[in-house]
Amino acid sequence: MKVYKVTVGMLGTNCYIAASDRTGGCFIVDPGDEAGRIIAKIEEIGAAPEAVLLTHGHFDHILAASALKEHYKIPVYAGKKELSVLSDPEKNLSSRYDEPAVLEPDRVVRDGEKLKIAGLPVEVIETPGHTEGGVSYYLPREQVLFSGDTLFQESYGRVEDEESAKEIRESILEKLFQLPDDTVVYPGHMDCTTIRHEKVYNPVYYTL
Repeated sequence: MKVYKVTVGMLGTNCYIAASDRTGGCFIVDPGDEAGRIIAKIEEIGAAPEAVLLTHGHFDHILAASALKEHYKIPVYAGKKELSVLSDPEKNLSSRYDEPAVLEPDRVVRDGEKLKIAGLPVEVIETPGHTEGGVSYYLPREQVLFSGDTLFQESYGRVEDEESAKEIRESILEKLFQLPDDTVVYPGHMDCTTIRHEKVYNPVYYTL
């Protein structure tokens, strides 16, 4: 498998294209904006998209999802507990910017669910905190994690209050840090990292 990054939108969101070497298929993670640039990258790669996977519902991770869905005739996946964020411009923060956005996913996923997309096994991990229903996607065979805005390189996602701080801490320490140390983490913003690196350098231990 190869992972390609296209950084899009006003907040510099990382959209990822995970392409299988064996099947020629791919899936797209968090197409936050600039659908044309994402499509151009997919055409350059020569892969066939099979799905859009959303880690959470904030506008900077979803704005190009509908365009890609229509262009490629593929389903959009999102966490079941994130539906209220996707459907509410106040919660997904799009109301603060140009045009309020809402999105209804074609498939909702739950914690522990195992998917197979483009021939790639994908496990769903619920990681609330940054949003109420955020999820991360783990590919065990590849030891790759798409963490959205839960886990960053030497940082973590924004939280609103003490409860969400508690949730994101538990998501990182009790779920993501239980993955193999060699797992490569592809976050929603900034550079990629590894679980091993974050266990040493992430401030989640003492700032939440």
